[in-house]
Parts: sequence; structure tokens; C-alpha cells
Amino acid sequence: MAGADTRCFQIPSALGICEVRLDARGAVTRLDIGVADSLLQPPRGPEADRVAAWLRAYLAGDRPRGDVSLAPGGTVFQQRVWAALRRIPAGEVRCYRDLARELATSPRAVGQACRHNPIPILIPCHRVVAVAGIGGFAGARSGPLVGRKRWLLEHEGWRG
Repeated sequence: MAGADTRCFQIPSALGICEVRLDARGAVTRLDIGVADSLLQPPRGPEADRVAAWLRAYLAGDRPRGDVSLAPGGTVFQQRVWAALRRIPAGEVRCYRDLARELATSPRAVGQACRHNPIPILIPCHRVVAVAGIGGFAGARSGPLVGRKRWLLEHEGWRG
């Protein structure tokens, strides 16, 4: 559960309950998708309302308005990869290999940074695919997590 310096709220979605954690400044530090056995806690406060409105618009298929503050914890390298992910427009994908070339690293390193992304959707790791196929998601190569990735990509109009 959220610590003393964070705020937490949940919103229902087609992917299950999305749980969002904010730091004391209102920046998103974590987004968990498909949270089980969660009591729905509505957003409280202007920062939480802004993040919830962004997510609801995105999940409804609308273009979210504005930007939300993000504060993912991670290494300097992970932060570089996550910044690159945020530059991939909705409906487009990059393959691990090409993103690795752009960042002067290996596809495996890019994949590991994607795997440890604490804020999926807002840091769109789902937009990175394998050269031949959809690739993994959140450390899984098949199953429900890859199904979420497919849903997110199709939701954005990708027909891979």
C-alpha cells in the first residue's frame, strides 16, 4: 500500500483496475494494471483528478488533454530508455533493435528497462515490439500480460 508520502487511487478499466500512486508533489510514481481485490479509492485532489482524467480519456479512446507529471524511480539508463519511450507517438511502434541503436545499447538492455517500467501506459513501453512479432510485456512472453500489450496497441490503432 502507499506510504506516508504517497497518495493512491484506483480507476476501473477494460484492463482491470488501474492503481495509481502519486508522490507528495502529485507526480505519478507507479501505475499497476489489473490490480486484484482492490477497494476502489477515488482520486482526491487536483493532481489526482488530472491524472485520472488523462487515463480515463486514454482508456476511452479519446486523446488525453494536457500532460501529467511523472516521477519513476530507476537507474540513469532506465530513465534514458523511458524518456525515449515517451517520444513514440500513440499508434506507432519501435522495435527493440532500433531503439537500442538510437540509444547506443543492446536490444536486451532496452527490453529490461521496459520490463522494469513502473508507469506503463504513461511511459508507453507497450509501443516497443520485436522485429518479428509483438514481443514481451512486463517480463512475460505470453499469456495475459502480453494480451494487455496487444489490447493497448490495438486500442491505439496498431494492426501488427
